[in-house]
Amino acid sequence: MEKIVIITGASSGIGKACAEYLAKNNYKVIGTSRKATIPPKKIDNFELIKMDVNNDESVKTAVEYIIKKYKSIDILVNNAGWGISGAVEDTSVEKAKELFETNFFGIHRVIKQSLPYMRKNKKGTIINISSIGGIIGLPYQGFYSSAKFALEGYSEALRLEVKPFGIKVVLIEPGDIKTSFTSRREKISSNSEKSVYKNYAIKTINIVEKDEQHGGIMPEKVAYKLLKIIIKKNPNVRYKVGSFSQKFIGSIKGVFPDKLIQWILRKYYKTE
Repeated sequence: MEKIVIITGASSGIGKACAEYLAKNNYKVIGTSRKATIPPKKIDNFELIKMDVNNDESVKTAVEYIIKKYKSIDILVNNAGWGISGAVEDTSVEKAKELFETNFFGIHRVIKQSLPYMRKNKKGTIINISSIGGIIGLPYQGFYSSAKFALEGYSEALRLEVKPFGIKVVLIEPGDIKTSFTSRREKISSNSEKSVYKNYAIKTINIVEKDEQHGGIMPEKVAYKLLKIIIKKNPNVRYKVGSFSQKFIGSIKGVFPDKLIQWILRKYYKTE
C-alpha cells in the first residue's frame, strides 16, 4: 500500500526537495505551507495543504483532514523553520521566543496531533530536521543553535517513549545547504548601527552565507538520505548530511577537548 507522508515547510528548500523525491519514489506526499489551502492543491507531483505550525487549530485542522482522506500517517517529516543571525546579547527575548515558537514548539504541535494516529496503527516514523548547529553552538546563530539543541534532546526522549508503540524517531542534521534559507535569514546585529558586535557579525555571517551558497550541498542530498532512513528497519538516532569537514567536527564533539573545537570555530568563523 502507498505510504502517507507529511512534510512540513514543503513549499521550498529542503522540504520541497524531500517532497518531490519521495513522491517520485511512490510515496503519497502531503506537504504543508502557511500559504497553501484546504483542500490541498497539487504542486508538481505532491499535494500542498495549509498548515501554520505556530497555530494549534491550524495544525489540528490539517492533520484531521489528512486522516479523514488517507486514514493514516506513516511518515512525518518536521522541516518547517527559519533562522536569525546576530549576537545573543543583541537578540530580544521576544525575537528568541518567536524563533522557538516555530523551530521547536511548532514541531511539538505537529507531533502531538499526529502521534495518536500512529499509535492506533502501531507504526510510524517521525523524522525531525535538526542541524549541525544542533550539535555545536554556532557564533552569531546562538538562538538557532539553541532551538536545534532543544530539538535534539526532545527527539532523543521521544524516541524512547514511543518505541513500545512501534514508532521510530530519527534526527537528520544537515550542514550548509544551498537554499533560499540564506536570503530569508533575519539579521539582527549586522543591521544595527549601535551593536558592538556589528563588524564581527558581518564577517562571520558572510562566511556562513558563502559556505551555504557556494560550498553548500544541494537539498536533494537530504532527500536521498531521508529515503534511505525511511526504508531502514532499525534506523539510527541521527544522521549527518553535509561536507566532510562539517560532519567531522560534528562527530568529534565529546571525543576531542572542547577547547580544541572552540579554537577551530573561532579561527574558521573569524570571531576575533
